[in-house]
Amino acid sequence: MGSYTNFLFARPSFLEGVGRLVDFGDTLTEFNRSLDDEQADRLALIADWNAVGEDLGAVISHYVAERNRVEKL
Repeated sequence: MGSYTNFLFARPSFLEGVGRLVDFGDTLTEFNRSLDDEQADRLALIADWNAVGEDLGAVISHYVAERNRVEKL
């Protein structure tokens, strides 16, 4: 998973992670907050398209490198 998949979740510290082992009531779960639902949706869409763009860039780079390798043969 990339860096765009968990921006809505707060990253717990090591001690919070240890505490979650015995948090049977799920009281330690915390989310990053947005001003409203529209802002959360907008941030999620931006993250989705950034991930798509990053994937396309990787595929294009791989294609160009492979094409150059074949042309040199």
